[in-house]
Amino acid sequence: MTSILPNDGSAGRVPIALADRLLDIRRIYHEPNIERFARAQQVLDRFPDAQRIEVPSHQAIPGLYGNEGNVEDWVRIKREVLVLGEKKSLSARRNERSSDWIAPSTANGCAMACSYCYVPRRKGYANPITVFTNIERITGYLDRHAARQGVKPAPNQCDPVDWVYDIGENSDCSVDAMVSDNVRDLVELFARIPNAKASFATKLVNPDLLGYDPRGGTRVRFSLMPAETSRVVDIRTAKVADRIAALDDFVEAGYEVHLNFSPVIVHEGWLTDWAELLEQIADGTNERTKRQLAAEVIFLTHNEGLHDVNLGWHPKGEELLWRPDLQQLKRSQSGQWNVRYKSPWKGRWVQELTDLIAVKLPTCRVRYAF
Repeated sequence: MTSILPNDGSAGRVPIALADRLLDIRRIYHEPNIERFARAQQVLDRFPDAQRIEVPSHQAIPGLYGNEGNVEDWVRIKREVLVLGEKKSLSARRNERSSDWIAPSTANGCAMACSYCYVPRRKGYANPITVFTNIERITGYLDRHAARQGVKPAPNQCDPVDWVYDIGENSDCSVDAMVSDNVRDLVELFARIPNAKASFATKLVNPDLLGYDPRGGTRVRFSLMPAETSRVVDIRTAKVADRIAALDDFVEAGYEVHLNFSPVIVHEGWLTDWAELLEQIADGTNERTKRQLAAEVIFLTHNEGLHDVNLGWHPKGEELLWRPDLQQLKRSQSGQWNVRYKSPWKGRWVQELTDLIAVKLPTCRVRYAF
């Protein structure tokens, strides 16, 4: 087993090559008077050479959002652009699948470029990181919200004891932590809230998080898929082998560690690839990690609008993601038309994969699969 910790056992900084590959901030769009927030000043100080451009709102940036021509610069914008804004509307939304609640976002967008990501569908041809700088208001809201819930009355698929808050619905917290201390503040908050825990999925190994003190109050869900598929669709993410190598270290650092098998992409030979991945996880983790593992299994949902965007910057990924011979239209809860794998094939494939997990990784319970 390979550790991501230095030899002295202390947490390391994010490797320079990784940070440079993901972020080279040249422009920062910001709302008026954003410097009144200490968190905004921290980010501005972190990127002192970046051009600062004032905009009326983080949601309406002329030339960035809604500009179809930006598709050709998809990755460059993610690497070079940052947005600072204030999160004005705070609410925790019921979820009851991966988490009990979706917390108010402290960031939106991502420096990585997974070609199946749903967030760009809403942002319009560009998806850089937006940092919400009123972090004290957000953490205060969450503290009060958790207090109002009281003791969780009964176990559910989210957690047997704690109320679970997803803190990374629209971003990857491991990347966000490279830009500001918002994630550190959230981890510290949930370390001291007695009846709740934070949760986020990630495709990046950020060793800085090992220096936090989560005390079991944060669940990190490492997203995994077979390496060959990941190389095509998980653009600018950590290697699958590196994510597996990180599992033991994050458990040792005080995190609860789960697995996010998502999205499951069906292609010729897909189940054989998943068998190999599950064996890699079993061989690459110690018994302590295995005993606390749980997983969620989510098969691919795609969207014609995103398909059209992806054709402009990464058509190779669409050879895996866009399979009309295997997919059918289905309207989402939000009213959008998406494509999902055909029934009843999907039901059979879900059963085949969950059966495989039970054989190859028997200590890992499947929290839900669809």
